[in-house]
Amino acid sequence: MNNKVQGFSLFTKDDVHLFREGSHFRLYEKMGSKLISKDGVNGAYFSVWAPNAKSVSVIGDFNFWDKAAHPLFARYDGSGIWEGFIPGIKEGDTYKYFIVSNYNGYSVEKADPYAFHAETPQKTGSKVWGLDYKWNDGGWMKDRKSKSTVNAPVSIYEVHLGSWRRKPEDNNRWLSYREMAGELANYCSDMGFTHVEIMPVMEHPFGASWGYQSLGYFAPTSRFGTPQDFMYMVDVLHCAGIGVILDWVPSHFPTDMHGLSFFDGTYLYEHADSRLGFHPDWKSAIFNYGRNEVNNFLISSALFWLDKYHIDGIRVDAVASMLYLDYSRKEGQWLPNKYGGKENIEAIQFLKRFNHVVYENYDGVQTYAEESTSWAMVSKPTYLGGLGFGYKWNMGWMNDVLSYMKINPVFRKYHHNKLTFSFLYAFSENFVLPFSHDEVTHGKGSLIGKMPGDEWQRFANLRLVIAYMYAHPGKKLLFMGSEFGQVREWNYDESLEWHVLQFTQHSGMQNWVKDLNKAYKNNPAFYENDGNWEGFSWIDANDSDNSVISFMRNAPKARETVLCILNFTPIPRHNYNIGVDHKGRWEEILNSDAPEYFGSGIGNFGFKETSDWGAHGRPYSLNISIPPLGAVFFKFKY
Repeated sequence: MNNKVQGFSLFTKDDVHLFREGSHFRLYEKMGSKLISKDGVNGAYFSVWAPNAKSVSVIGDFNFWDKAAHPLFARYDGSGIWEGFIPGIKEGDTYKYFIVSNYNGYSVEKADPYAFHAETPQKTGSKVWGLDYKWNDGGWMKDRKSKSTVNAPVSIYEVHLGSWRRKPEDNNRWLSYREMAGELANYCSDMGFTHVEIMPVMEHPFGASWGYQSLGYFAPTSRFGTPQDFMYMVDVLHCAGIGVILDWVPSHFPTDMHGLSFFDGTYLYEHADSRLGFHPDWKSAIFNYGRNEVNNFLISSALFWLDKYHIDGIRVDAVASMLYLDYSRKEGQWLPNKYGGKENIEAIQFLKRFNHVVYENYDGVQTYAEESTSWAMVSKPTYLGGLGFGYKWNMGWMNDVLSYMKINPVFRKYHHNKLTFSFLYAFSENFVLPFSHDEVTHGKGSLIGKMPGDEWQRFANLRLVIAYMYAHPGKKLLFMGSEFGQVREWNYDESLEWHVLQFTQHSGMQNWVKDLNKAYKNNPAFYENDGNWEGFSWIDANDSDNSVISFMRNAPKARETVLCILNFTPIPRHNYNIGVDHKGRWEEILNSDAPEYFGSGIGNFGFKETSDWGAHGRPYSLNISIPPLGAVFFKFKY
C-alpha cells in the first residue's frame, strides 16, 4: 500500500460555511470514510472534526496500526476538520483515528463518529463501508404518508432485536437482520400491527443498555449483520406493508474511551461542566446543544436514517431529560439558564430545529417524543410555538391506567377517576398510548404480572386493559411479549417465551390482540377523528359503583359509530341499559370474554336491537350483558 496521504477534500466552501453555522445536515455525505477513486487510484477519503488536535492520523489493519503511517491534513479555514485520501483502502478495512491533542500531550484512539459500519462489540474499531443497495419498496414509499397521520390507524409493535426470537438449539444466538426480516414481517402482518418500533439499532458498546447508550449514530449495530442486511430487513417490512420507526437517543452518550467523550483532548461533543454535561441517572455525557457542530452531527444522524435506510419515523428518547436543566438533579447540582430558569434553551431550540428539518425534507415520516412531563405543545408545529413533534407518548395515561389495574377490583370504584382523567387532556396533543418496554423491566414484572386475581382474572384484566387502549383516542403501542401475556419479566439476553402459546390462556390473549388490531383498522370510528372531540363522546363516565365506563367512537364521514363498554369488576352486569342515538340493530363486533380468548363466554349473541325508551339523555337504549372484567364493542352503520 502507498503510505502517502494525499491532500484531497470533499468539502466545498459552502459545505464549510454551513458546517460552521450549524446548518449542514447531510454531513454523512462528507465526514467519515468514503470509498472513492482519485486520479484512477482506488482508496478512501477520511475526514474527522477535531479542532483542538495537534495531529490526527488513520490507523488500522492496513498499516498495522502504525500511528505515523497515515497522517491527515488540517484544513486552514478554521473548521477544525482533518482530512486526506489514502490509496489502497478497501471495503471492510478496520480503522480508528489516532489523535494527539494540543493540550497536555493527551493522545487517544477514537472510532469514527460518522462511520457507517463497525466491528462487533466488544471490539471497537470502525469499518470502511459503502451503502449501495437496490430497494424494492417503491410502492410503500409512495403511499406511506397516509399510513401514519393522526387520522390513520397506527398500531405499533415495539421490538428489541436481540431478544424477540433466538435460536436455543444454536447456543441461544440471536437472529440476524436477514433471518429476522421475514419472520418479523410475517408475524406483524398476521397480528395486524401497522408499524414496528425498533429499540435503538445504532451501534452501542454495552448490550445491557438495550442500545440506549449509543455511540455509532450512523451505523446499525453489527451484532446482527451489515448495513445492507439491515436495509434488507426494512425493505422486507415495507413490502409487507409495515412501517419502521427507530428509537434515537440525542439526549446523552456513554463515556467509553473510543467514543465521543473528550474526543480531541477537550469536551467537544459534551459540556465541560458536569452540572451541564453529565447525566447522574445514566452515568453518561450530555450533548452540548449550544454548539453548531454538535447540532450538525445529531440532525445529520436523524436525516441519515430517513435517507439511507428509508425509515418512516423517529422516536426521540428521554425528551424530558433534554428540556429541563434540573432533570434528576438536586439543588446545587445544576446550572440555570441565562434567565435564571430551569429550561434548557439550547435543547429546546435543537428539538424544534430537528423537527422542522425532518418534516421539511421528508414527506410521510413522523417524529415521536417520549416526554414524561406536562410540557405544553410537544406535538404542535414550531410556527405555533410548539416543539414540532408529530406525536407524544401519553405517559400520564399509561401510569394512571396501570396503577388502576393493580388495584383489587373490590376497591376500584374509589379510584374511578384514574380511568377517566385522561379525557380532560386527550386532544391537547397527538398522543401515542404506550405499554412499552419500560413497564416490564427493572423489577417491574411483566404486564400480566401487574394484574390482580387468579390466573383467569389476570388474563381477563390484561385483555380488558388492552381493549381500553384500543378504544381510547390515540395511537397504540405494545411491547413484544405483552401481546400473548408473557409472565416472565423481559430479559434482553433471552428470547421471548414463545413456547407458552401452547396454553390456551396465552394463545387466547394473542388472538384477542390480533382481533383488536383487525377491528381497529377495519372500523374508521376508531381513528377517523382520533385527534378531536368529534371522534369521541361519553355515554357514562361516572358509573364508579359498578366500575363501568361507556363511550362512543364516531366516524361521521364513514357514517358509523362504535359503542365501547368496559367492566372493571369480575361481576357480570346483566340487563345493563346504555343510551344510544341510533335506532336499530347494533352488531357486537368484539367481546373480550369470548371462549376463543380464554373468556367465560358471556355475551349478547352477536347483536342487540334498540328499545324505544331512552337512557343517558339519548333517545334509544340497548339492554346488554357486560362480561366480568370484560369489554364489549358494538357497531352501528347509519
